[in-house]
Amino acid sequence: MSENALFQTSEPGLDLLSRGKARDIYAQGDDLLIVTTDRISAFDVILPTPIPGKGVVLNQVSNFWFGVTGHIIPNHVIDPDPYRDVPGKEHLAGRSVLVRKARSLPIEAIVRGYLAGSGWAEYKRSGTVCGITLPAGLTESAQLPEPLFTPSTKAELGAHDENIDFAAAVALLGAERAAQVRDASLALYTFAAQRALARGIIIADTKFEFGLLDDDTLILIDEALTPDSSRFWPVDGYEPGRPQPSFDKQYVRDYLESIGWEKKPPAPELPPEVAQKTAEKYREAQRRLTE
Repeated sequence: MSENALFQTSEPGLDLLSRGKARDIYAQGDDLLIVTTDRISAFDVILPTPIPGKGVVLNQVSNFWFGVTGHIIPNHVIDPDPYRDVPGKEHLAGRSVLVRKARSLPIEAIVRGYLAGSGWAEYKRSGTVCGITLPAGLTESAQLPEPLFTPSTKAELGAHDENIDFAAAVALLGAERAAQVRDASLALYTFAAQRALARGIIIADTKFEFGLLDDDTLILIDEALTPDSSRFWPVDGYEPGRPQPSFDKQYVRDYLESIGWEKKPPAPELPPEVAQKTAEKYREAQRRLTE
């Protein structure tokens, strides 16, 4: 499948500003062109094997959520598919978006509705998640009493983000801005989780990124509620007390754990069947959430 994948872009006439784990960002006039490639990362390392069609899925799922959450907070989207009818730029159609520039805030805004991942690991050690004390006796994958805002730092590419408590977020953003980010994150999660549940998907957790416009208006940027930025579990078969099957990159993480990779570069190639199954999971998430 990988011969049809887009690992990275090079666009003559546009200034490349950065390459992230999945996105190539270009200057386009006063705005930005974000191209979502088929790169995939795990444990903060970009893998050498792309997932065909993944970038289109991520872009279109993000655009769907940007379109239905504008009543909660404005976002950066100007044109959700600026190259849909441009000859010679067919490789950008469906996977690029024209957005407003914003000053990115220095935290990842994470919301957890269920006990999984690093939250479960911390809870087993100390009965807390990101320093927040939880009731005793919770099991893996259990729904939390209420969604938790658990921010993290933004690490450089290849390094690991670090969970921080709300006081640390206040130190980075100021009390008013930190509260604004927390409230917007929880509102977005609550809205999306209810909508997804009706379509057969549990959003166990997700991360948002926010930025400031020139007038200091807070907006939602980057991506929103995608299989890359969220844990999506099928409602059918959900059972607390064990890990859950998922429609996200957990499948890739599980494969990498199974082969004993040490979670630092260089990352191993994914077998074709793992890449194909991952692509299928991403497409199923898109179908359930947006159709």
